[in-house]
This record gives sequence, C-alpha cells and structure tokens, in this order.
Amino acid sequence: MGEKAYRFIPPVLFAALMVAALPAQAAPKRSLYATSSATCGGYPRLRIDMAKGFCVGLVVGPPSSVFAGRTLKLPRTLTPLGDDGTTWLVTDLGAWVPDKGVVWKLTARPGQPARLEKLIAGLSMTHGATFGPDGRVYVGGMGRIVAFDVHAANPQATLATVIGDLPDNRLHEDRHPLSTFVFDGDGALLVNVGAPSDQCTDTAGHTVGAKQCDQSEGAAAAAAIRRYAYLGGGKWSASFTVVARGLRNSVALVRTPGGGLLQAENGMDFDDPASPYEALNKIEPGRHYGWPYCFDMDRTTPAWAASHAMDCQSAQRTRPIALMAPHAAPLSMLYYQGAMFPALRGKLLMTWHGYRATGSRVVAIDVDGSGMPHADPAARYPVDVGGKLAWKPYLGGAGVAVTPITVGWREIKGVRPTGAPVGLAVAPDGAIWVADDRNGTIIRIAADRP
Repeated sequence: MGEKAYRFIPPVLFAALMVAALPAQAAPKRSLYATSSATCGGYPRLRIDMAKGFCVGLVVGPPSSVFAGRTLKLPRTLTPLGDDGTTWLVTDLGAWVPDKGVVWKLTARPGQPARLEKLIAGLSMTHGATFGPDGRVYVGGMGRIVAFDVHAANPQATLATVIGDLPDNRLHEDRHPLSTFVFDGDGALLVNVGAPSDQCTDTAGHTVGAKQCDQSEGAAAAAAIRRYAYLGGGKWSASFTVVARGLRNSVALVRTPGGGLLQAENGMDFDDPASPYEALNKIEPGRHYGWPYCFDMDRTTPAWAASHAMDCQSAQRTRPIALMAPHAAPLSMLYYQGAMFPALRGKLLMTWHGYRATGSRVVAIDVDGSGMPHADPAARYPVDVGGKLAWKPYLGGAGVAVTPITVGWREIKGVRPTGAPVGLAVAPDGAIWVADDRNGTIIRIAADRP
C-alpha cells in the first residue's frame, strides 16, 4: 500500500490538519487517548487491545486532538541514546512539506513528565536515523542524508550533508521521498529510493505505449536500493551503484543475523482491499523485484499487461520469499533480542502503518536460523472486521504467519484513535518503544505485570 499521506490523507490526519487551520477558539479540546490511574511499567496505561502478557503505556502524547498544539508533530523513528533506557533520539517529520523536520532528544522516566529538547531543525521530511561507525548520528529525509554530533554543545552547528543527490520528488502525484538506509559491513551506505508513483502510469492510469517504466530502469532508477561506497574519513562516494531495482518503497530494511538484507515492500495501492499483498524480499545484487510490472508472487499488473515489459512468471522477476497482509504498509522492522519477552527473542518485529483494516499493528514473525521469515502455505493474516480480530487466507501464494502484539488498535471514540505505528526500538530492559506519527505519540510496550 505504501505511505498514503501523499495521494490519500488518512481521515484522522486530515481532520487534525483541518482543525489546525481553524481559529483557536473553534478548535475542540478532545484528548486522543482516554487514560486512568492504571499504569503499564509506570506509564499511563492505554486501552489498546494487546496480546496476553503485554500492556502499553503512554510516554509522549499531545494534550488534545489539535494538530497545531502538538510539540511532537509526526514522530517517525526512535534511537536509544545511552544505555539506561531513559534518553532517546526521535525524528519528527514535522509536516509533509520541506524544512519542517526536527530531531528531538526525549528524556522519559516513569511517573515523570517527558521532556523534549530540540537538537536539529530545518530538515525536510525527516525519517530514518541511526548511529554511524564514527559515532555521529545519521539522519535521512527527502533529498539527502545528513550527520551530526549529538554530544556537541550545539549539535545543529555540526550538521553536515553526507549524501545530497537523493531524489527530491515532492511534486509527484504519489511520491515516496523518505530515506531509510543501513550501513554495509564495509561502511558503504545502502539507501532506499522510493518510486515517485504508484504504478508508473499517467493520471488516467495508462502507460501510454511505454515499453518499460523509466522509474525502475536505467542507471539512475528510482524504485531501487542504491549503494554509496565509503571513502573513509566520514565521506562517501558522490556516485552510486544500483544494488536492486523494481522495489516500490523499501522504507523497512534490516540486516539479518546471517548477514543478508531483508526488505518489506510497500506494494501498489489497488482499490481492492484484499489486493495486492505486501511482500518480504531477500535483497540480492543485480536482481529486479518486479515493480511496476508484477505483484504478488507471479501476477502481472493490469496497466502493464499489454506492454509485455516483464514475464512475471519467469526468472526476469525475483519473487518474494513470502507475502504479507494486503495494504499493511510495513515501515519498520528489527530482530528482538531483549530480556523482557523471552517468547519473542530472535523473532522479527514489524510495524504495519496502513490505514485499512490490516494496518494499525505491531506484529512478530518467526524466522529461520539465518533470520529469514518462514513462508507457510497454510498461513493466514490478521484483519479487523467490525472491531474484531479475524484471520484470512493468502490467495496469491505462500504467506508469512504473524503474531499480533497489538491485537486491536482501531478507533473507539472517547477511548483511543486508530494507531499508525512507524518506528520500533528496544530499550535496554527489553521494552518495545513505538513512534505513532498520525497521533503524535510515543508508546512503550511492556510485560503486563500485576
């Protein structure tokens, strides 16, 4: 499904943006979450339906539904800062326009108000962040990757562009401008470049006689993962090679324990709520993963059928290792190695950000010894039906079995909003921290102890 803030604004966010435009006296003061004296690990307990043994506490949340009243606008990712679990870096997209992105330092302790300190401002559509091998913090957004010294007296003054030629595609109809990246073993940067459209068609949904999609082909292709070689001394090559192409949006990337590269694909946005499936791909150099010509395991995109640009049942297209729930919009994943949840240890955790009935979830996925998920022909995927959790079979090939950690996170008026989880992080104590951009919140998933 991908990130629909571009072509489709989810209802909750749309309403928040509209309210923000109203005069202050007209804005309602409704809290997003109902809280009580009950706690989860010392934080106010939220009424999100959780799997047995889990609870969720509110770390940071806006005082009301008024978007303009938020300090933390659209939090995307979390990075631990220190080893005591109380200090974090939070990337804040700010708004879907340039130069509103922020990096915050969050200090949070149970029973105390959370504190936010602005470290970096003026970024564009801030998303991924991680510590680099030189100790600097690397941050990706629209158009570039930057780095800064988080320990400096003035971190903003240390801000430097590391890679500056990433596509600035904010003017496209269905753009994917956000940068996720991972460091390779030799220090190279592997960078997601999202497709600037949904299916590489014109506004009428036609390919206009094109034999191939120029957005996924050629040396400067979008819809790809790029590799920027490390030159040493905190510098990377200005040129790049394309590692793999035909990937609509690789916001969720992770190195496996076995050294592989795993990608969770945000698939095309068909109107059908049951199609297409999202996909898990093992990334291998030189491969083409099919966008926009193919979807699911071996099906041809209707808009590209007449062009015969790719035989989706042949070796031209590298198939997914497994399918996932349709329109789930996976945005983050990591391997859990914490102590708090022994049953999760070694499993792959993932956020499903999608606004449709399959989204609004944090899930766990079983993996093999190398960290690759299992494809199970008998697997089913979770979906919300009338406010209840239901399970549906995969009809397009072998899917991946998932265990929902957040069982029910759809809106209940006066109780909770529909969740929109993005970034995942694990604290030193094993608690799982989650950034929810649409609702401007940071939550903490912990063991549900009396």
